[in-house]
Amino acid sequence: MIHAENPIETTRLLVVSREIAALRPLWSIVESNAWHVETAGSGWEAMDRVQSGVSPHILVLDLPRGDSDSLHILRWLRRLRPELPIILLCHAADATHRKDAIRLGADAVLVRPFQDEHLEHAIHRLARSKDAQPAEVASENIEPLGDDLFFVSASTLTQKLRTQAELLAEADIPVLILGEKGSGKETAARLIHHLSVRSGFRFLKVNCAALPGDLLEKELFGGETGASGSTHLTPGRFEIADKGTILIDELTEMPNHLQARLLDVLQNRCYARLGSDTMLRTDVRILASTSANVEYVLAETKLREDLYYRLSGITVHVPPLRRRKEEVPVLLRHFMHCQAKLYGLPSREFTPKVLDACQRYSWPGNLTELKTFVKRYLVAGESDAMLDELDPRHHGSADSEHGAHHLPGDNGNGTETTGVNPKSLKSIIQDIKSETEKSAIGVALEKTGWNRKAAARLLMVSYRSLLYKIEQYHLKSPESFLSLSGGLPRFPEPGPRAK
Repeated sequence: MIHAENPIETTRLLVVSREIAALRPLWSIVESNAWHVETAGSGWEAMDRVQSGVSPHILVLDLPRGDSDSLHILRWLRRLRPELPIILLCHAADATHRKDAIRLGADAVLVRPFQDEHLEHAIHRLARSKDAQPAEVASENIEPLGDDLFFVSASTLTQKLRTQAELLAEADIPVLILGEKGSGKETAARLIHHLSVRSGFRFLKVNCAALPGDLLEKELFGGETGASGSTHLTPGRFEIADKGTILIDELTEMPNHLQARLLDVLQNRCYARLGSDTMLRTDVRILASTSANVEYVLAETKLREDLYYRLSGITVHVPPLRRRKEEVPVLLRHFMHCQAKLYGLPSREFTPKVLDACQRYSWPGNLTELKTFVKRYLVAGESDAMLDELDPRHHGSADSEHGAHHLPGDNGNGTETTGVNPKSLKSIIQDIKSETEKSAIGVALEKTGWNRKAAARLLMVSYRSLLYKIEQYHLKSPESFLSLSGGLPRFPEPGPRAK
């Protein structure tokens, strides 16, 4: 028998089996090693044990003969306790399910008949590793925020963003968060909440784009229905998140009449439920975010100017992933670590070829696209098709939409191309067209003193089309009205252009 050397803590085992009495070899091993053992008669009972009381160090799951369906318990156990070592015992007739068991989260699989020493070796190996779990990747750059969200500060831009969040956490005022879809606006909002005195209370997000106006109003403010004496109350987010923080996500998708109600809450700190005239006080910090171009939605009256000026006393800009590419390797490894635990799969290493391709890619879908890529890589590994999708030469038009224009003869990574193919020719033509159009619009705006209606007439296009092009090319007037909101201090957009 093998005995633990100077054990610091008694190893706790949870044995899951429908026939506990049949596991005689295990009892002799347990007795000789002075381990502490608890038993459970089913996988569901084991899940309850794992979630309550003192958690075990190792779980031993005895798979009934011919019952491959019980393997799915592994998936749920892995989600409840990703770090919990699991040993699976199965019969020889079920040995074909060994790969499935490992994929679903088993750390060791023993096939009957096995020698006592094999089981003892497996328990000792996992017991030694229980206090040496792999650390979170680049933990010094990753700050957990709860609900599987984290903030990465591995670049100059995000380090500046975190500094802004620290300052904003001390001032209990509204904040408007701007950034492209998938860039991490919710994460920035959670960071502000996490660092504030309200962190002990709830953080709730309301996505205005996901709900129609009537449901959105009830979601925010709650409602009262029924006659006197039998009133049914439905609490809204402002009531549930009392003393906490609410993020109004995609603010520009909120109907105009609800924007007026939100403005009233910001000004007076009170509201009434739907169907009631009783005013309720609220102590909630309101953060708002949008991926839309603010100047465009104001011109289109999709956003009330009074609400905008009330929210935008302080504006935070979350930079897109293409402007912080030094974070890509850190994000890739961390997403891999999280996805592997979530799906109970062994983590994959990224090859130098994949890392290089990922850092050259512009990631138009930002963190959402990156996370999806990692999930595919975890399941399928490296493939030519996957690398082909990351090739900048196949995304010429997409890059130009984000301002990543390339000169003729430049393939996008700084090296000159010697040949011309249909794809590169199409990209060059698109770039020239975009630059010409952008230049013409800029000249017209300068001639008209940035009077957009006059510029639209000069260019013989509709006013709406001109607004769309101004947004597409990120054109800004020398004295944009966005800087005239006054009042509370404004943080500049992080990056080389910040003043």
